[in-house]
Amino acid sequence: MIHPTAIIDESARIGEGVRIGPWTIIGPRVEIGDGCEIGAHVVIARNTRIGRNNRIFQFASVGEDPQDKKYDGEETWLEIGDHNVIREYATLNRGTVQDGGVTRVGSHNLLMAYTHVAHDCRIGDHTILANAASLGGHVHIHDWAILGGFTLVHQFTRVGAHSFSAMGSAIGKDVPPYVMVSGRPAAPHGINQEGLKRRGFTTDEISAIKQAYRRLYRAGLRLEEAQMEIEQMARDCQALEVMARFLENPARSIVR
Repeated sequence: MIHPTAIIDESARIGEGVRIGPWTIIGPRVEIGDGCEIGAHVVIARNTRIGRNNRIFQFASVGEDPQDKKYDGEETWLEIGDHNVIREYATLNRGTVQDGGVTRVGSHNLLMAYTHVAHDCRIGDHTILANAASLGGHVHIHDWAILGGFTLVHQFTRVGAHSFSAMGSAIGKDVPPYVMVSGRPAAPHGINQEGLKRRGFTTDEISAIKQAYRRLYRAGLRLEEAQMEIEQMARDCQALEVMARFLENPARSIVR
C-alpha cells in the first residue's frame, strides 16, 4: 500500500487502506483518511487534514505555505473533505492567520490539472475546476459551481452555487448563483439552464430562476431594487432563496 521510497513524517497519521506512490513526501501533522490514493511524486507539505476516499494524482502540491508576503511561518492549515479528485500539478495552499488560518475544500470536487487554490479559499461540494483554473486568496466557491479552463478569480471574490464560467473568464466581481459568465472581464450571459436540468431542478424552478435573472440584469433596476424583488420571489420559490441570501452582502459587487 505504501511504496518503500515514500517519505512519511513520524507525526503523520495514515488511515486504513491508503495507497501512497513512489517518491511521495508526507510532511508533519498530516492526516490522511481511510481509502485515499496518493500518487507518485506528490508533496503533502504539512498541517493538512484529508478526509476519506480522495485521489491525488502525481506531482500535486498540497498543503504548502501560502503565497502571501504577510505569511511569517505561522501554524496554519488545509482541510480537504471526502471523495475529491485532485489531478496532476494542482497546488493547494494553507491559510493565513489574517483569515482564520484555514483553507477548506469540501467533498466530491474535481480539481483538474494545474488548478490553483490559494490561501484562505473556501470550496464547497460538487464543484469542478477545469484545467488551470486559478483562485486568488480568500475566494469562496459555492456548491456545484463550475469554472471553465483557465478561469481566473480575483481575491476576495465569491462564485455562487450552480454558476458556470466559460473558458478563459476573468472574474473580478461576485458571480450570483445560477448565472453563466464569460469574457475578460467576465460578464453575465444567462443562467446555467442545462446544469440545472441535469441536477433535477423542476421546470417551474428554472422558470422562476430565469425571471429572477431578468430582474437582476434586464429590468434596468439598481442592485438594491433587484435584490428586494428577488427576496419577494423567493417566498414562492425555495430555489431562489440561495440567490436572495447571496445578494444581501456582495463582497466585490456582482458581475453586471
